[in-house]
Order: sequence, then C-alpha cells, then structure tokens
Amino acid sequence: MKKPKILVVGSFMMDLIATTTRAPKEGETVIGLKFRTAPGGKGANQAVQCARLGAEVTMVGRVGGDAFGEVLVDSARSVGIDVSHVTVDPEESTGVAQITLEVSETNALNRITVCPGANFTMTREHIAWLEKEIRNYDIVMMQLELPMEIIETVARWAKAANVPVMLNPAPAAPLSDGLLSCVTYLSPNEHEAALLAGHGIDVSNGINMEDVKVVSDWFAQRGVSKLIITMGENGSLIVGRDHIGHTNSVRMERVVDTTAAGDSFVAAFCVGLTAGLREEDALAFASHAAAITVTRMGATPSLPTIEEVQALIRQRGTACFDPEMLNALK
Repeated sequence: MKKPKILVVGSFMMDLIATTTRAPKEGETVIGLKFRTAPGGKGANQAVQCARLGAEVTMVGRVGGDAFGEVLVDSARSVGIDVSHVTVDPEESTGVAQITLEVSETNALNRITVCPGANFTMTREHIAWLEKEIRNYDIVMMQLELPMEIIETVARWAKAANVPVMLNPAPAAPLSDGLLSCVTYLSPNEHEAALLAGHGIDVSNGINMEDVKVVSDWFAQRGVSKLIITMGENGSLIVGRDHIGHTNSVRMERVVDTTAAGDSFVAAFCVGLTAGLREEDALAFASHAAAITVTRMGATPSLPTIEEVQALIRQRGTACFDPEMLNALK
C-alpha cells in the first residue's frame, strides 16, 4: 500500500449547531438544549477525513475575510492539509451551515440550511493552475457546494489527464450529461440517487435489486463508471457495468450526530482505494470510519484517525482484510 495524494475541490462552512429534543414546527419556538459552532463544509470535512486517515491532501476552496474563515483554514492546516490554494473573498462572508439537531436517547436527526457565502464566488481564475497540475494527484474529490461551472471544469481537466474523479452529489442538484461522463465514482445517498435518476429504491423488505438496476442503468447511460449508493443502516452498494457489490453498515450502540457521516464514508473510500485496497475492502473501511463519526458531535471534530478506524476493524472483526495493511498510511 502507499500514501495517496488527493485533491479536494470543495466548500468551507462554519456549522452553527442547535441541539433540541424536538425541532420546531412552522411558527413555533422551542427551547433548545445546547448551541455550539464547529468547522464543516462538505469539502473541508472530506479533506480533513482524508488527512486523518493518512493521505497527502491539497484543498482548493474559498472563504470570506472574517473570523469564521480564519478558523476554518486553520482547522484544515492543523491536520496537515495544503491550504495554499484556498483564497479569501474580502467582500463576502464565509459559508455557514445552520443545523438543527433533534436528539433522543439512542438517535439524532439533523436538518441543515446552507448559506454558501464565499464558496459561490470561486471562479475559473482561482483554479487555472489545476489544468496542468491535476495530473499529479491520485484522485480528485468534489461535492456540490461550489458553482457548477467550477465542478464541470475540474472534472473535464481530470478526465483529460486520466485522473479518477469522485463526485459526491450533495446537496442534490441537476447534473449535466457532460459532467456525469467525466465522473469515475458517483456517490449519492439513496435519496439523492432517486432524485437524480427519477426512480426510488425500495428497502422495505431488504434492498430491491430491480430498483437498483434501474437507477444504476440511468447513470451508466450517462457515462458514470461506478455508482456508490449509501443507504444508512442498509449499508452501501457499488454498481459497475456487470457487478453489484453490497457492504453492510457498521452499527454503533448510540448515534450522537450524523452530520458528517457521508463525508467520512466518501473520504475513507477514496483513501482506501488509492492506497491500494480493493473496492469492496475500501467500502468496508469507509463503513467503519463513518460508524465512528456518528458517535461524536460536530462535523470536522467527529472525523476519526487511521488508528481509531483500525481499532474498530479489529474489535468488530467484520472486514475481509487485515487492518495491519493500513499501517502504511501512518
């Protein structure tokens, strides 16, 4: 195995988290339990998770000229991420995610409103250097909290350089066939996959594989090489042109906050894959990382280290690979 070199082109958000036992209804005010802030943004979350799992990470993003921006960039820098290509917009605020976290004794549900701020002021000028340099990375990771023009441009450059692209299509938005044809791995959750493909996946009696085939065919016809669908407690699927693989979820006794679980999963998969794991093993690795993430509060602060994921794999004994293989990432 090797230490992968990963490029993340994505968002920075400061998460403003209000915890409550019951989310307010329309026109209603409730008394919350707790308020806190935490570094977040899908791009930053994924970059930090990659770095904590041992990858060499470069982050391309944009923040406002305010205190939140400084905190977010410092948070990324503190785990070894190269932030030299993160730019500042002095006229715009840093992106913010307002999170209402409804908690019970055993579970937590979130409702999130995102105000992109400086993330949406990124232009081609800010990424021009990538057209020649993108070939130096093992994989490019992107999400949908940046302007679509930026995402499509980076995807085209990566495809031209034969660099795999992982696109996490969240928050869900229409995707052009041109963009999808440049994507190697597309990683929606089951709801995002249904919205994009116009067909849901029934999980009432186990995963309906006929539904999976309809959804995956829709993406395959648009050029997506591999589709990864995360399905919460039903695990995850990876679908290629002639193969469907299923990985069970890793269940924890108590769920505290699910905010960054998807980001943890996608990042861990990319690290595992580019480090040398088989796709199925990379999915198992990702499931263990995400399982740890949901047991902790906050987005970026909840993301585990490589040592923590190895320990959970040893404890559960459910992965089909030796976790000692991952020592190369330390």
